Amino acid sequence: MIDTAVIALPTEYRTLPTAIADRLRELIIEGELPPGERLNERHLCERMDVSRTPLREALRLLAHDGLVTVIPNRGAFVAQMSPEAVRQSFEIMGALEALAAELACRNITDEEVGEIAALTFEMQACHARHDLPEYYRLNRVVHDAILAASRNAVLDEMAHKLNLRIQNLRFRSNLDVGKWNAAIHEHQQMVELLRGRDGEGLAQLMRVHLARKAEAVLAMLP
Repeated sequence: MIDTAVIALPTEYRTLPTAIADRLRELIIEGELPPGERLNERHLCERMDVSRTPLREALRLLAHDGLVTVIPNRGAFVAQMSPEAVRQSFEIMGALEALAAELACRNITDEEVGEIAALTFEMQACHARHDLPEYYRLNRVVHDAILAASRNAVLDEMAHKLNLRIQNLRFRSNLDVGKWNAAIHEHQQMVELLRGRDGEGLAQLMRVHLARKAEAVLAMLP
């Protein structure tokens, strides 16, 4: 059960429901709201200091993304995925990111490679101090940057939609220290392969990277 501390909502958002949805999304990704947990509206309203109307709209936004399941007469729950759905989702994600890697190596600029290298250096620092939330925030930026460098808007959109559903699983994969250590090493390799514009090598690494995450997640499932 989540604690009763007040959640500070960002002020730069255009709508309150969007702000609430984004904060809840982070709590789901980081496991503070675990799969299967019932989202108590009264509790969340008190914690976020909001009324039920924007909260319910936020829950609808998250349901659209596949992160929340709304059951009539029962309420909203953090979505759960079966082991088979987890396996299949990571297989597809691995294929999408592998294709993005190949295309990125053809189209990425030196400046973009430099930005990814700098972000990876920051990730190493987070890994060293065991700051998983900040590490994972940077991790998402890196993967998004590689997708953007593919210069393929359709691929980017497809990967983004699937990622919304499995971000919490990708985060959880790093709770296995051995897998987290392997992941940061793989990110260092990604930078070198991008510098060398080795599309084939980076595509293969992406498949391995996502497959290992799937293994870690599946090992944690009941």
